[in-house]
Amino acid sequence: MTEVATSDQLLVVIDPVARHGDGEAVRIAKDVLSAGATMKVCLPDGPEEFDRALIRRGSRRPVVIGDDRALLRAVSLLYRRRELAGCALSLVPVGVGDGTLSLSRALGVPMGAVAAARAVLDGSERRLDLLVDDSDGVVLGALRIPPLGGGAGDRGAGGGGGAGGGEGGRGGDGGTESAWGSRGTGGFGGARAGSSKEAGAHHHHHWLRTCQSLVRTLAARPARVTASASTGPTRLRVEVDGRTLVDLDQPLEAVSITPGRVGGGARVEVRPASVGAEAGLLEAVARTITVSGADFRYRADAVVGGPVRTRTWTVREGAWGLTLPG
Repeated sequence: MTEVATSDQLLVVIDPVARHGDGEAVRIAKDVLSAGATMKVCLPDGPEEFDRALIRRGSRRPVVIGDDRALLRAVSLLYRRRELAGCALSLVPVGVGDGTLSLSRALGVPMGAVAAARAVLDGSERRLDLLVDDSDGVVLGALRIPPLGGGAGDRGAGGGGGAGGGEGGRGGDGGTESAWGSRGTGGFGGARAGSSKEAGAHHHHHWLRTCQSLVRTLAARPARVTASASTGPTRLRVEVDGRTLVDLDQPLEAVSITPGRVGGGARVEVRPASVGAEAGLLEAVARTITVSGADFRYRADAVVGGPVRTRTWTVREGAWGLTLPG
């Protein structure tokens, strides 16, 4: 029997959302992979176990079965550990819901379980550019800054630093609960329901008094409008490779930054808000992009980061590898 090469020894990490959401696609992918390589399968129940499996991969080639968030988590972890340069990732995209695989599709990963698994076995590593911020956050696909209060989305807003870290989050943890799914409590407390009418009445009375007190407190408190909750055009300074592309005196509708596949440059598009005459789109290709001004949030791939006053993104040329069809 021919000895299996190190590159054909796979560590298959199955994201729990994929496992519970589309078990049939996961099973098909496992069957195809096991027919062509020796593999070890890991079934993490949460982000900590997911990270631990990748850290302990040894010489095995990591294969992630999951959606865009699972891929982002894997890239973010390996980048923070400075192991991304020597580790080619493979992905079998299995998503639940619309838009969960848009990044994978844009990167060129086959969408079917069979085709993607075969690409893992027969494809080749493609080195891709990575957009990295000053808090170790990473961007694989696209980054967007919408108007203040105008569409960054509240989902995952507590996680900072894009997909990798920063204020309030690490390794794409923004939106972790929605990414990893919630677990049912099994009806904790249900066994005691109805055991005492007197206790139930007392509980109801206490709950009612608490609500009334809260309403009185909120009614007496003056409304406070924060900058992050305000609406309207954003005023930000956007600098590309040390040159000011747009300054604070120009209101903006949106900013987008997209790393190239290869080449060491990111495409920057700034759409000014119309003031009187129609304002034209401002474009540039740069290696370093700094955005500063009033507190702003940004969507890096599937994760919302911020609020921050300033953030710098730098292109790392060929910083990560993804196995794609030859």
